[in-house]
Amino acid sequence: MSQVATLRSAVLPHRTAVSTTGLLVGGTLFLAAMAQISLPIPGSPVPLTGQTLGALLLGTAYGASLGFSTFALYLALGIAGAPIFAGRTEGFSHLSSPTGGYLVGMLLAALITGALAGRKWDQRIATVIPTMLIGTTIIFSFGLVWLQHSTGQSWSWTFSKGLQPFILGEAIKIAIASTALPTVWRFVAKR
Repeated sequence: MSQVATLRSAVLPHRTAVSTTGLLVGGTLFLAAMAQISLPIPGSPVPLTGQTLGALLLGTAYGASLGFSTFALYLALGIAGAPIFAGRTEGFSHLSSPTGGYLVGMLLAALITGALAGRKWDQRIATVIPTMLIGTTIIFSFGLVWLQHSTGQSWSWTFSKGLQPFILGEAIKIAIASTALPTVWRFVAKR
């Protein structure tokens, strides 16, 4: 297992068009399901969703290229009208809404966490925690800038509505991913 860089390559070492298509479709369905785990935050246009955890897990499991491609397909389908965004919403208007920056951040986070997973940063708790922190920072950096720009509110309002209510939830998501990924790797290594 030492040469294998990502979970995808460990589980499916021989990449075919069929397996890649299956992973793209399965990953898109996974992201759509995670987006439906959505709790409104009073006073904020941004809901708490499972989507950020989905993007982080998908990026690290699939690797940079496939993780990015899968999240891009998810975005494209949502923009095209599939009701797969949080709250079963869809369309370009959702991407251009105050929450759009979080989606763009998730796309880039899938790429970056996938690249770090390609360097085996997802295999040990000591390196997977920084990987998840980097991914989360990317998501919220894009999300906060977009939120502030689209609402015209102050930075103080932006941080109080677009970051503070999510800190505990994101810490839990990071803990889930940071324990799940090394555990899965241990299981895969035993095969």
